[in-house]
Amino acid sequence: MEEETTTGNPEPSGPHAARPLPSSATEGAPVRRTVHRAWWVAGAAALAIVVAGAFSTMPGILQGPLQQEFHWSRGTIGVASALNMVLYGLTAPFAAALMDRFGIRRVVVVALSTVAAGSLLTTVMTAPWQFTLFWGFLVGLGTGSMAMAFGATVTNRWFTTRRGLVTGILSSGSVFGQMVFLPALSWTIDHYDWRPALVTLALAALAVAPVIWLVLRDHPADVGQRPYGSSEFVPKPAPVGGVARRTLTVLRDASRTAPFWLLAGAFAICGATTNGIMWTHFTPAAHDHGMTVTTASTLLALIGVFNVAGTIASGWLTDRKDARRLLAVFFALRGVLLVLLPLMMAATVNPAMMIFVVAFGLLDLATVPPVIALCRTFYGDDSAIVFGWVNAAHQVGAALAAFLGGIARDAFGTYDPVWLVLGAACAVAALVSLTIRGNAVRRGTPDRTAAEPVESAHPRG
Repeated sequence: MEEETTTGNPEPSGPHAARPLPSSATEGAPVRRTVHRAWWVAGAAALAIVVAGAFSTMPGILQGPLQQEFHWSRGTIGVASALNMVLYGLTAPFAAALMDRFGIRRVVVVALSTVAAGSLLTTVMTAPWQFTLFWGFLVGLGTGSMAMAFGATVTNRWFTTRRGLVTGILSSGSVFGQMVFLPALSWTIDHYDWRPALVTLALAALAVAPVIWLVLRDHPADVGQRPYGSSEFVPKPAPVGGVARRTLTVLRDASRTAPFWLLAGAFAICGATTNGIMWTHFTPAAHDHGMTVTTASTLLALIGVFNVAGTIASGWLTDRKDARRLLAVFFALRGVLLVLLPLMMAATVNPAMMIFVVAFGLLDLATVPPVIALCRTFYGDDSAIVFGWVNAAHQVGAALAAFLGGIARDAFGTYDPVWLVLGAACAVAALVSLTIRGNAVRRGTPDRTAAEPVESAHPRG
């Protein structure tokens, strides 16, 4: 975390490098240790991701109050939530390209302003189409711009070492935001109204915007520094124009490679077995076994708590192990847990259920750092955009599992077949993860030479 800062003759590299001081003024000067600017940038990015994550908690706790006040059906309310989720997935790759064109700082500040505006406008809505426009469209665009592709962009630019760890920290920010804000927002709605809860979120987004503007920088060269862990100064690349064209071109080029489809397929299964089924159907499935809704929701919140530790640990491991093997292990263990889940369900919380909560929480988001690392290996400078598209597949998988899980429950009268099918899907994803091989794509600047196969692009140990 620290970098040595001496007052000796630094190497002037690039247009932003500091000029060397005369040797007479620096000889014998003491060595200072300061925190590298990259960690401050990562901290600011994490703060924005935490706030964006808080917005994802609202649809679930807004349904009751909106239905009571406006007498809208849950299907009508769900249209805005569905649009929000779709835009959250589809916006990410375009946002990554926008960051290459206009800079990370500008895009994130605009995104925070957009979610604040959408949240405030929602408090004065009177018709369902307004809820769809304000919450579904505006908040969906804003939060999608601060999704995991944003974290990948920051990590790629500011770090050459500890990338896995930083990716894990930033990826866990969204879940951490849910954990921090959900109890406070629920309490606000219970004691006051749903409008003050939305105003609270808007104020949080507006409060973070100036922090982002003051602390976050688009590239280390902006402050005359090297990326963390780099031995060489890296010049700031020129802005890349044609945002929409570039985003679609990257998708076209990546879709011609096998690793893209393997990663997208595995990540779609990831979405189906986490967001899609657990966050939508775990509570009603537990209720089918006699557990109260409050208890089941508490267990789901505990899974979120262990998400943070699991994602950070996965990032740490990704810096040290083969990302493909990590993915395979994570999917295999998740599959075992899902297959055994029906045997653990009961009317009360038992030791087996607590083991499931802890283990599944640790594995829930653990797949994110290895997938980002593999995107970086194969697609270089375009990796954040490619990951945005891979993450869109994650959202599609989640949506299908949420929809088909409900249909399966209606057809079979139980969720047991759902857990078995998804457990088998995890086994497939584990095997797919081990088959991800190929040469780094020449477009962009890969982390390794373009001809180097991925087998040698990750350390063992």
